[in-house]
Amino acid sequence: MNYLLSFQSLRRLLQTLTLLQFVLSANGGAVQLVQDNIDSILAQNELVFVNFYADWCRFSQLLSPIIDETAQKISQEYLPGKLVVGKVDCDTETTIAQRYRISKYPTLKLFRHGTVMKKEYRGQRSADSLLAYLRDELKDPITEMDAAALDELKTNQRSLIGRFASRDSEAAVQFRRMASTLREDGHFYATYSWPNGESVAYRPADSNQNDLIYDGDLRNSELLLAWAQDKCTPMVREITFSNAEELTEEGLPFLILFHHPDDKQTLADYEREIYRQLMNERHSINFVHADGLKFTHPLSHLGKSTSDLPVLAIDSFRHMYVFPDMKQLGEPGKLRQFVDDLHSGKLHREFHHGPDPTQGGGQGGEQQQHGDHQQGGDPNTDNPSNTDPPESTFKKLAPSRNRYTVLRDEF
Repeated sequence: MNYLLSFQSLRRLLQTLTLLQFVLSANGGAVQLVQDNIDSILAQNELVFVNFYADWCRFSQLLSPIIDETAQKISQEYLPGKLVVGKVDCDTETTIAQRYRISKYPTLKLFRHGTVMKKEYRGQRSADSLLAYLRDELKDPITEMDAAALDELKTNQRSLIGRFASRDSEAAVQFRRMASTLREDGHFYATYSWPNGESVAYRPADSNQNDLIYDGDLRNSELLLAWAQDKCTPMVREITFSNAEELTEEGLPFLILFHHPDDKQTLADYEREIYRQLMNERHSINFVHADGLKFTHPLSHLGKSTSDLPVLAIDSFRHMYVFPDMKQLGEPGKLRQFVDDLHSGKLHREFHHGPDPTQGGGQGGEQQQHGDHQQGGDPNTDNPSNTDPPESTFKKLAPSRNRYTVLRDEF
């Protein structure tokens, strides 16, 4: 019993200290996030808006007073636990910067219930614009309907439907939490006067398909979120000419499979290996597939044609890299290593200079460096050349150097 009381007392003390930090920071602007407090602050607030910056970056210097002004107004408008504005000095907090793969300054990320959102803030950099954005992010994403209207609801969007006994039930609370996290990925509807047992269902965009009922514990927030995330945003999405810009704006490199539209087996194999090897990369890379008969232009940048399909590649928004052998797709760890080599810079580096001396083989990569990359040898030939990896076909939509200090040429 004494142990339990001590634990509860310690928990209250930590909450009090966190609240005190917010109160003190209200006079000085955004909360300074460091290794010792970032996890607790992310966990204790519905929304945390974070500015990842460097003092030497001129764009960071311009944004800093705007962030502090926004933070002061937010602290006056919302109590701690609802919305907090924070900032991370990436030069001193290198572990945090690496954790969230910060590749440019300033980077503005939104965290919802501790989970980082894919889409960065890329709007106007003014206090009024930031306030409008954050207020909008706090709006209830759920459309409330009566039970009869809910049954008859037809939509051409992926939708999640909740039926609850009351608004305050534990299942309803977890549904709202999940809907808040996935608000950009789906549509959410609920009734709060359902007498016949609470449930959550997924309604596909195709009205001819039946609802899929969630059969897990409605009170388990992690399981419900994982299930809903899979339904709202499949791990592997199709990229088309109509959604290419939207996907690019998420700011994540593409792992992209170009395949013949009739080749369902390769697509199924690709999706299977994504689930097996890359589940934890969902927030750092976009897994997409494309009709290789339509996307011939990026194929040509890779030196490929429709006769070479299927082709798997990474588009980092600067360059493109081809997966070396499609026959190795199902080999344990091969796809994982390909993605790791992108993040480490190995793909770009070895493209120019051949395999790392300590590795004895592997794909090409890129060194994490400031400024322009060095040109070197082509690993596909015995002699050095001044060629670069194939350029990204989406590079014109990458973050502008008129708004960001980009740390390196690749992710």
